[in-house]
Amino acid sequence: MELDELKSQLLQKLDEVPTTKSELDIGGMLKKNTQSVICKLKKSLWIEIICCIIFIASFAFVGLFSKHWSLRVYFSTFTIVCLIFLLVLYYLLTRIRQLSNTSLPIKNNLQLIHSIIKEYVKRSFQFTMALIPICMIYSFWLGYKDPSDEIHFTEGFLSRHLSSPQKVYLFLGVYMVLLTIGVYYFTKWYLKKLYGNYLQQLQTCINELEE
Repeated sequence: MELDELKSQLLQKLDEVPTTKSELDIGGMLKKNTQSVICKLKKSLWIEIICCIIFIASFAFVGLFSKHWSLRVYFSTFTIVCLIFLLVLYYLLTRIRQLSNTSLPIKNNLQLIHSIIKEYVKRSFQFTMALIPICMIYSFWLGYKDPSDEIHFTEGFLSRHLSSPQKVYLFLGVYMVLLTIGVYYFTKWYLKKLYGNYLQQLQTCINELEE
């Protein structure tokens, strides 16, 4: 009777070994996948930071050295906007680093990272679309205010090539609609390429950890 019990216990322990190993393997794979996705998100943020620095340098150059007052003001303004945007990107990168290195439960960290990046993508898209009419109005206002005749709206390209104010306004309306559509789809694609696909992968990892 004792021999049968010993055999039963040995068989039970042998059955438990692969299960334990399998669970450990799955846990390791999940951790590896989550770290890979987080690294990709960091890489995307670095791409945006580098692009932002390039824009800042380009805008600052035009703002400092352009011979037209309106262009100097316009590009100087957006140099400041890009600097603020750069600080936001740096904060996001720092925040993700902190969350990925903290000792808190991994699922909570992933949920925080997911919510932060998702909110950033949403606000970034809204901000980009809001900038379109602001940039248009701001540029035309500066064009009217510029003391240089070479860049003044009434002496410029549109008034020379379009014979009536109605045609000018029609051209501007069509131009703004086409620009808005182009920026809308480009921004959607751009944000999905940099963050959207990785957010989906991150959500998949979170779902797997909850199971």
